Amino acid sequence: MPGRELAEARRLIHAARREVDPRSKWSAELAACERRLDEPLRVALAGTLKSGKSTLLNALIGDEIAPTDATECTRVVTWFQQAAAPRIDLVARGQQRRLPVLRTDGHLSLDLGVPADAVERLTVSWPSSLLNDYTVIDTPGTSSNSRDVSERTLALLAPEDGPCEADAVVYLMRDLRDADVQLLQSIHHQMTIGAGPLGVLGVLSRADEIDGGRGDSLDAAYRVSATLAEAPELRGLHQSFLPVSGLLALRGQTLRQTEFLALRSLASLPPGALDAALISVARFTAPEAPLPVPAEERRHLVEAFSLFGIRLAVSMIRSGCADAPALSAELVRRSGLDDLRCTINIRFGERNEQLRAYSALSRLAHILHRYQSAATAELSRQVARSLADTHTFAELRLLSTIRANRLSEPDRARAARILGGEGIAPQRRLGLPPEASRAECRAVALRAIRHWRGQLDNPLLDPLTAATCRAAARSCETIIAAGN
Repeated sequence: MPGRELAEARRLIHAARREVDPRSKWSAELAACERRLDEPLRVALAGTLKSGKSTLLNALIGDEIAPTDATECTRVVTWFQQAAAPRIDLVARGQQRRLPVLRTDGHLSLDLGVPADAVERLTVSWPSSLLNDYTVIDTPGTSSNSRDVSERTLALLAPEDGPCEADAVVYLMRDLRDADVQLLQSIHHQMTIGAGPLGVLGVLSRADEIDGGRGDSLDAAYRVSATLAEAPELRGLHQSFLPVSGLLALRGQTLRQTEFLALRSLASLPPGALDAALISVARFTAPEAPLPVPAEERRHLVEAFSLFGIRLAVSMIRSGCADAPALSAELVRRSGLDDLRCTINIRFGERNEQLRAYSALSRLAHILHRYQSAATAELSRQVARSLADTHTFAELRLLSTIRANRLSEPDRARAARILGGEGIAPQRRLGLPPEASRAECRAVALRAIRHWRGQLDNPLLDPLTAATCRAAARSCETIIAAGN
């Protein structure tokens, strides 16, 4: 039944509010907990320093509103939410104030006016179709050289006291580093104790730079992302890995006519002449270079597209992208952004009610644990049962660790699909075409139940693999019950 989890969470929060003094801090926390049920899903972008989070966020939103240069703004957690008109709010040292909305050369300029360590909350409200469905949290890049900055990210994603503020995490990596493994392990630990996000999606970021930004960088990025997806160090810490070039995606969405004309002029050169100029930034931007684009424009193209992006855009123009809209569409398509958006929608968007309910119940459990009384003891037990027994929550937990079980690769893929990893419609879960009838769904679901129950006869199954098999069978039973 749609909304069942939200309704149950709301009922339990209302019951808790009746037991708490309305003048206490607990009442205010419960009110915030209830408001979360009606807010968009919270998705955090995380990763180590220079992993490309802000560029990817700009690409997802389609506007350059997240600072990408090393300023004080990139050292604080920034919340991006939907609004009818642009607005920036800062809370620092207990005081809230509105910051001016300024654009410089198309970029949003933010001047905090205070050191990063004084900032308690920075919120950018912006008109965006993405922000209608998600509140996006841009976290500072973690780094062993900036412990205070890293701690801000850890405080959000893996707090020592209380549940995570985010419902799901998109984690960006450029390669496999100890810092990435450690942060993902911290997030996973929160998940195992019921205080973490129920989804972690991995992204191989800055995919255009793989193999040194040569012409086959995007192809190489798919190979690297497949390797990362199966890396033993990351097993059980993420759901999947996708290669994405945030830079190409952003440039595709913000391409100016003047930029297209400059790129078209470069495309008119003999390939050998342009390739020689694109060997290095210094050679390409040299004032004396015999190129049909002024040096100042060439410098802008390098800053905006990188040498790889210029090569790729020129190749696309030579292959038939005859105008700016055609080039824009092709840049976005090649960037991997559409695949990422689709995966976010399938993994998080289709589950937004369940994820919000889980986050609210986790927060409620934490509040009731601190506010212990005879009146709330039974309520605490009800909340714990709901978190443990609700099947959709079990599906989400198992999907987040699907690569850690010991099923064969084909069975792992089937289990992930049945648990809703490729969409929650019955046909998607069962691997059937969208037009499949209820009778077809029932027949396939019955065969799947027999398969997963058969797997449970193996006495050597570890607990996680056994739980996955039981959940897969139950998901099929739910499909049959809904179709009757």
